Amino acid sequence: MDWFPLWLSLKVALLATAISTVLGLAVAWWLARGDFRGRELVDALVTLPLVLPPTVLGYYLLIVIGRNSTFGAMYESITGGPLVFTWQGAVVAAVLHSLPLLVKSARAALEAIDHSYERAARSLGAPEWKVFLRISLPLARLPIIAAVTLAFARALGDFGVTLMVAGNIPGKTQTVAVAIYDAVESGDGDTARALVLAVSLLALGIVWVANKLNSKASAL
Repeated sequence: MDWFPLWLSLKVALLATAISTVLGLAVAWWLARGDFRGRELVDALVTLPLVLPPTVLGYYLLIVIGRNSTFGAMYESITGGPLVFTWQGAVVAAVLHSLPLLVKSARAALEAIDHSYERAARSLGAPEWKVFLRISLPLARLPIIAAVTLAFARALGDFGVTLMVAGNIPGKTQTVAVAIYDAVESGDGDTARALVLAVSLLALGIVWVANKLNSKASAL
């Protein structure tokens, strides 16, 4: 039994979740507190990956980070190799897959807190970054942590975008979702069942933690 796809998926999901958390909280704060024309259009663009087919997202990503793109050429000149068909490319795909869920959940959490504390901090001269870090984020911490755990689960289970961007290279870019598909296609039922069971138990634990956090937040 080769457990490499599971370990690779965990590494990819952890890195993708870390990146999505930083970017997602910044975008969620901007959307929750910003008052600018086109805010809902920005929200719609952020949400778009939740409804577009994975093949469409994969195509867009190949256009942006492929070897013929400006970003892809810059990355290759710095690292000496392309970003596509690497495990780092799988991280980018997982970020695209998990970021919208985190932004939507974090924005809802930030909009639901008591804003009087924020106004009081601003009246005392606190800058926006300090208001966010010391007031807003602690007040919304439980639902945001729940959103981060669900983003991790979503990054862990990405298939379509990862397959298009990172490929299916055993021992290099084959994540657990791709490995399960490969095992089913080749008739390797034992491998498919073992990986499916492992991912299902892991996802069940993540969803249970997220539900507990949301229930605790609702009770406060």
